[in-house]
Amino acid sequence: MADSKVETISRLAQWRIENFGPCSYKKSDPFKLGIWNWHFSIEKNRYLYIRLFPEPSRVSKEQPPLARFVLRVSSSGPGRRPYISPVHERLLRTSEDFVWPLDSTFLGRFIIDVEFLDLKICPLNGGEASPVWPADGLMQSVSTQSTLRCLSRMLDEGIHADVTINTADGTLRAHKAILSATSPVFQSMFNHDLKEKESSTIHIKDMSLESCMALLSYLYGTIKQENFWKHRLALLGAANRYDIADLKDACEESLLEDINSTNVLARLQEAWLYQLNTLKKGCLMYLFDFGKIYDVRDEVNDFFRHADRDLMMEMFQEVLTVWKPV
Repeated sequence: MADSKVETISRLAQWRIENFGPCSYKKSDPFKLGIWNWHFSIEKNRYLYIRLFPEPSRVSKEQPPLARFVLRVSSSGPGRRPYISPVHERLLRTSEDFVWPLDSTFLGRFIIDVEFLDLKICPLNGGEASPVWPADGLMQSVSTQSTLRCLSRMLDEGIHADVTINTADGTLRAHKAILSATSPVFQSMFNHDLKEKESSTIHIKDMSLESCMALLSYLYGTIKQENFWKHRLALLGAANRYDIADLKDACEESLLEDINSTNVLARLQEAWLYQLNTLKKGCLMYLFDFGKIYDVRDEVNDFFRHADRDLMMEMFQEVLTVWKPV
C-alpha cells in the first residue's frame, strides 16, 4: 500500500499515514537507516501505540542497535499541535522493546517522524558500543591527518618557505609563521629588529642538518618515532634553547625510559644541565635505591671531576638518605 512507505533523509524517517481508523493496526514498509532495516507500527485501542523496531535479521540479532531518538506525531490538518516525545535511548531488538502510548484522537491522515540523534552497534559480549556514524572525534582525526599532510608538503617541498636555516653541515628552508607559532624565541627573532628578521636567516651551527630536520619535523607535526629517538639529545638542547616546552617534556620522558648502567651518569648530567627534575630523580633512584652505583664505580671518579658541585652535594644527600641507619 502507498501509505506503508517511509521516506528517509539523513537521520530522519517520516511515515505519512493517509487513512487510519478507530480500531486498527498498521505496519510500515522497511526503511534503511544505519546498517539496519526498520519498521514503524501503530495500533489504536484506548491509546495510540507507536512502535519502532529493527526488522528481524541476522544483522539485528548479532549487532543490535542502541538508538537515541525523538519521535514526533502531527496531524495533516491545520491547527493541530504536534506531539513530541522525550529523547529516548534504547537497545532495540524486537517490537516490544519500545512502545510510545499517546492519549490522542488521531484518526484519518497524520505523520510520524523519527529523528535518530545517535546509533550505535551494541556488542553481544558486553563491550563498549561502537558508533555507526562518524563522531566529532573521528572527524577531528580526519581533519588533523589532512592538515599534517599539508604541513609535511610545505616542509619537504619548501612551499612558500621564507626563512633559511644554516646548520653545521647544510641549509634548510622553513616558514616564519610555523617557527613563531611553536617557539617564543623564534617569534621574538622575527618580531623585533634583529639580524634574523632582516636577513630571514637563522644560524644553528651546533646542530647537524639531520638533527635540525628532526627538529623541524617535530615543529611541523610530522616527526617519525625512530627519528625522534635517534635525535632526542639534540632535540632536548634545541627545546631548551628555543623554549619549546612540550618537546622538552617529551625528550625527558623518553630519556627516562631507557636508563641503564652505560648511560645513567650522562643522563644525570643532562638532567642537571637542563633542569629535568623527573629525569634527575630517576637517575639518582637507579644509582642509589637500586644499588647500581656499584656497576659504574669505575666511571664515577671521572664523573666527579667534571660534575657541578651542587649536583655532587645532591648525590651525597641521596647517599645519606638511602644508607640512613634504621
